[in-house]
Amino acid sequence: MNLPLHWLRVAASSALLAACSVKTAPVADLTPAQALATYAITRDVAYGTDPEQTMDVYLPREASRPRRPTYTVVFLHGGGYYLSDKTREERYIRPYLQRGVAVVNLNYRLKRGIPVATEDLTLALNFLVKQQSSYPMNLHRLVLSGFSAGGHIASLVAVTANDPTYAHALAPGIGIAGVVNFSGPVGGLDVVEKVFMDHSVPVMREIGMALFAETVGYAPKEVTRRYEPLTYLDPKDPPFFIWQGGQDDQVPPVTFAQFVEVLQRDQRKNVVLFVPDGRHSASESEFDEAYKRIFEFLDKQ
Repeated sequence: MNLPLHWLRVAASSALLAACSVKTAPVADLTPAQALATYAITRDVAYGTDPEQTMDVYLPREASRPRRPTYTVVFLHGGGYYLSDKTREERYIRPYLQRGVAVVNLNYRLKRGIPVATEDLTLALNFLVKQQSSYPMNLHRLVLSGFSAGGHIASLVAVTANDPTYAHALAPGIGIAGVVNFSGPVGGLDVVEKVFMDHSVPVMREIGMALFAETVGYAPKEVTRRYEPLTYLDPKDPPFFIWQGGQDDQVPPVTFAQFVEVLQRDQRKNVVLFVPDGRHSASESEFDEAYKRIFEFLDKQ
C-alpha cells in the first residue's frame, strides 16, 4: 500500500461523544502548579506485587472543577518495553490535568518483553474496579492513551476488550470510550523488532532482543501477530486517535498502513494525524497541534 502524503480524518463516534458532553476547556488563569492543586493525587499506588506495577492517580476535587469531562484517561509511557518511567513523560497528561480530567499515569513491568508488559494494563484496570471506593473515577468511560510502547499497549487492550478468546479479560464495569495513540505500534511488530535488533546502538539492540524474550533471534510471525492490534481490529472497537510521524525511524510508517486503511473505512469515527516531517516523538509545536485535535476528537458533537 502506498502511504498518502497526509492522513487526517477528524471525527468521533456518537458513543464516545455521549460520554464527553462537557467540553474540555483549559482553565486559562491557572498555572500548571495551580491546576495540580485542584487534584487529590496519590502516587505509586501498587496494583500488583512487582515493584514496577505502580500508578499515579489524579482525582479532581469536585469543588474546584464543578464542570469537567466525565471520562477517565489512563496513560502509559514509552521506552521500548525496556526503559523509562511514568514520571518522565508527564507532558502527555498535563493537557488533561489542565482541563480537570481524572487521570491514571501507569508504570508497567519492563525488560520482560511485550507479553508481560501488555498484561499489566489489564491488571491495573481490574485493580481499579476492585478499588473503586478508594479511587472513585468513571471506569465506564475510559480513554486509553500512550506514547510508543505505551500506545501499543493501550491499543491492544482496547481492541481485545470485546474478544472472548483473548487471554487477559477485563473485569465487568470497564468500558473503553476511545484510544489516543502517539507513535505506538499497531501492526508490523516483526518490522519493529528488526529495526531494533539490527540497530547500531547497543541499547537499541538490547531492546530488540527483549521484545519477545521467549524466542531466540527474530520472533516467528505467528508470535508477533498475537500482540498486534491489527489482528483484533473490528468495527465494534472504540474510536481511535493516532499520531504518526513520517520520519519515525523506530516504528516505521509502513507498519501503520493496514491499520489506518481499516480506520479510514469509518471516517466519522476515527482520527489519524500523519505528520510527514514528524519523528518518533512529537516536537513542541506538533504536540500542541495534536492536543488541539485530540480535544476536538473528544468533544465533537
